[in-house]
Amino acid sequence: MIYKNLPNIVSLLGVLPLSILFFKDGFQYLIPLIIYNNIMDDLDGILAIKLNLKSDFGAALDNVCDAVAHIIIVMALGIHYGLAFSLVSLVAVTAILLRVTSRLTSTETISAGSPTNELMRHLLLVLLTAQYFEFAPEPFLIAVMLLNSISMLSPFPMPYLIRTLTKSATAIGFVNVALLVAWLIPIAAPVIAFGFFATHLYSLIRPNGHWAWSASH
Repeated sequence: MIYKNLPNIVSLLGVLPLSILFFKDGFQYLIPLIIYNNIMDDLDGILAIKLNLKSDFGAALDNVCDAVAHIIIVMALGIHYGLAFSLVSLVAVTAILLRVTSRLTSTETISAGSPTNELMRHLLLVLLTAQYFEFAPEPFLIAVMLLNSISMLSPFPMPYLIRTLTKSATAIGFVNVALLVAWLIPIAAPVIAFGFFATHLYSLIRPNGHWAWSASH
């Protein structure tokens, strides 16, 4: 029973530790918790494929766990940074819910837009870069939330995201190692952040720009 539900157990374990954020001074653990959640989110998918344990229930549970985890993280940021930031975080929460709901109700694989965990990686990299350069992260976090809210609901595929390009378990592992390196080696954070942000913007602008150009001609 445990073996057959191993990916599902990993999905749940990726969410449960986030309860730390509800405790006093829990916000100080936000960065390692985002990294931990990202690793567990990737691990459950790898296990499901490698152990041939894929199921409709597991896919639905993974989406629900993603929604719960990512909403907790966004709201924790909103509470920490005050009222104005909380209002923007509600926009991100709405986008996450719409994105996850579309995945749960659709009978086809959703290939358009960006995944909700892309927002988590961007928030992480903004926080780490802000620590390295010693600037206030709030304006950049707001920009990231709004940009990702748009990209999550984009009707176009975003094939150039770093995580989208990583298909093998080894490549996915390297993405998670990159996040760990950004955390543990501060000087690397801006470089890694640039890679994620540049590919995200390119993935968002290129198909939308091509559509707008075609529509105008």
